[in-house]
Amino acid sequence: MQAMNGSSDVLIIGGGIHGCALAFHLVRSGASVRVLEKDYPGRHASGVNAGGVRTLGRHPAELPLSLIAKRCWKGLADLLDSDVGFSAVGQLRIAENEDELEKLRHRRDLVSGLGLDYREEIIGADDLHRMVPALSPHCIGALYVADDGHASPFRATTAYRLAAERLGACFERGAEVVSVTAGHDRFHVTLRDGRSFGADRLVNCAGAWGGRIAALVGDDIALEPNGSMLMVTMRMPAFLGPVVGAAGRSLSFKQFANGSVLIGGGHRAPVDIDRNGTSIDLMGLARAAQNATALFPRMKNAKALRFWSGIEGFTSDHLPVIGPSASQAGAFHAFGFSAHGFQLAPAVGLVLSQAILGATTACDLSAFRVDRESIRGSVTKGA
Repeated sequence: MQAMNGSSDVLIIGGGIHGCALAFHLVRSGASVRVLEKDYPGRHASGVNAGGVRTLGRHPAELPLSLIAKRCWKGLADLLDSDVGFSAVGQLRIAENEDELEKLRHRRDLVSGLGLDYREEIIGADDLHRMVPALSPHCIGALYVADDGHASPFRATTAYRLAAERLGACFERGAEVVSVTAGHDRFHVTLRDGRSFGADRLVNCAGAWGGRIAALVGDDIALEPNGSMLMVTMRMPAFLGPVVGAAGRSLSFKQFANGSVLIGGGHRAPVDIDRNGTSIDLMGLARAAQNATALFPRMKNAKALRFWSGIEGFTSDHLPVIGPSASQAGAFHAFGFSAHGFQLAPAVGLVLSQAILGATTACDLSAFRVDRESIRGSVTKGA
């Protein structure tokens, strides 16, 4: 039998922001941790997403976890001793007609009835246009959360990694997992290059590849890999403070301190997860640009500087998988964040570390269990 290259208390598969945050919290609690990343930390969705830090519009099942994450984000730079680019500029979801405004009121009322220390506020047309003077005059109101905002994806992922490494976590790059075996309360993981590692606990933070890793421990998940496209413009004079979304359009829109504008909002493009391949759908980008100009007419004169797409894994119910394996004791999952996992990472790292170490968790994770009926099915292999 091939000798193992190293042993640890916990092996984490995947070096995105969730894997890095989990590694930090585990080593901070005294566990020995090794992270296996098939490329390099932050290579995929964690490093190239829109950086939204929002509770606004979250699925009710995610809100308790998201509120923990919000508290974490406010002190994250001090905790990690590194700038993560977090700015609480607020987030808006715009209504362009009465039907959309009524849907936002319904959302406000739903959130108010959850019994959480959290509110989403309706603001009318006058307050909205005072807050965002550049907005098209036809917009009539919005749902608003004042302390939402945005952060830098790659900077935050890197800050977690560096903090974890300072505490003793080991990161293995170019570490593609091909097999997992379990026995005698230990996991044995073999990489494509022949290296192997052992641990008492195994955590799947493999993003769009999470379904494949789940299958290696016996959990069958329907996970669809897809790309989320973004574009950024050349610098423009300052005209926008909060992050803007829309009730009736696919749009995520923000202006950075340097004047550049980021446009996203869930416009997808095919990916090839076997080759790390992404693509750009020009029609999808055109729709994103049209949505931006509909709300901000001055964007008609903007010049796009760069386009890109990351690789993300989507569950059928668009809720993540977080918690223990249903098939293998000692294995855990945190994947399938469906393009809205960035804000959750500080809380997922904290709460999942508590579950792995057998402590009382700060949040109930049962809504995200791996064996829920809505996500059971064969692993999607990608385009």
